[in-house]
Amino acid sequence: MKQLDLHLIAAQLEGLEETIIMKLIDRAQFRVNAAAYQPGQSGFEGAERESLFDVRLRYQEEMDAHFGRFCVPEERPFTGNLPPPKRAVTLAPTCLAVDDYDCVNVSSRIAEAYFALLPRLCPDGDDGQYGSSVEHDVMALQAVARRVHYGALYVAESKYRGDPDRYRDRIASGDSEGILQLLTRRDVEDQICARVRAKAGHIQTQVNHDIRSIVNTEVIIQFYRDAVIPLTKQGEVQYLLHRKDVAA
Repeated sequence: MKQLDLHLIAAQLEGLEETIIMKLIDRAQFRVNAAAYQPGQSGFEGAERESLFDVRLRYQEEMDAHFGRFCVPEERPFTGNLPPPKRAVTLAPTCLAVDDYDCVNVSSRIAEAYFALLPRLCPDGDDGQYGSSVEHDVMALQAVARRVHYGALYVAESKYRGDPDRYRDRIASGDSEGILQLLTRRDVEDQICARVRAKAGHIQTQVNHDIRSIVNTEVIIQFYRDAVIPLTKQGEVQYLLHRKDVAA
């Protein structure tokens, strides 16, 4: 089987941090704009029960599905009943040991955490910029989902291969809590948060304060600590519980 390098996986996750930070900062340039999330207020004919955000996300993911985005393991959608790709999609072997990548899909929980973040991330009130707000929402959500699911899949597989005997009994007994304890490394989590804090601060050092809002870096850190990292670990547990018993 193809070898996995946990250091290279960690480097990939580190690169995705910058994308997430930028997407969150971009969304923070607009007010909360609660009206964009009100069901039935999208203004789209035939979408009487959907919010503007719902419509924007659905349209984006339907287009992405046509292009084959969700054939990629770490690209897990927020929307159900998506169309199949309209083009042939060829992927390199992944060395992952599950047949259905959607067995590891925490997108709904990512969305819950993201919407809980918005009132702390964005200025309160309504600036009328609903279209821009939901556009940045979708980009931010997809960036977070990519990072969470990439970590859930590849970190879990790499850790399993590093010491399969420690995991097998817990997987066989469905011991989610025991698996989570094996996966958790507080020192690494602290390093991630420190790195995100430094990046979020550095990215904002050169901005023009006359036209750009500055985001409190602690808000981003809290989102990482309370949502991104725990949801990644939840995904890792799901992956290992669904992992086929193949040679490590």
